[in-house]
Amino acid sequence: MKRFATDIFLVLLLMAVACACSSCSDHLDIKKEYAFSVETLPLPKSLKKGESVDLEFSVLREGHYSGATYKFRYFQSSGEGNLTDSVGEVIPMNRFRSITADNFVLHYTSQCEDQQQLDFVFEDNFGQKMEYTLSFANKQ
Repeated sequence: MKRFATDIFLVLLLMAVACACSSCSDHLDIKKEYAFSVETLPLPKSLKKGESVDLEFSVLREGHYSGATYKFRYFQSSGEGNLTDSVGEVIPMNRFRSITADNFVLHYTSQCEDQQQLDFVFEDNFGQKMEYTLSFANKQ
């Protein structure tokens, strides 16, 4: 009986070693690319000429890889207005601008009496893109 127990122990030990050796790999797979989305706090539905609104954006990450960076660009597909950053610098259309924090504020000032639409493209350093559109009707 003692020999039978020893044989079973050896078989189990060999199976454990075989499993451990077969699952070992020198390649460590670290996930860096995570999906993300963007949202804003609620915004007014309409603006009149000369009226400004703060666009408070949040980048929502599925994971938090510290090496992930984000940038955006925008195009005003209808209407006229100015988009500025938190220090008042005008942001040119169709030029990528880095995002330095997951929560940031841009300021939009209407310059017309028509409907206005801003189309944003957000992109991470892995090439993932996300589109986000804001529109404002004319306020009489």
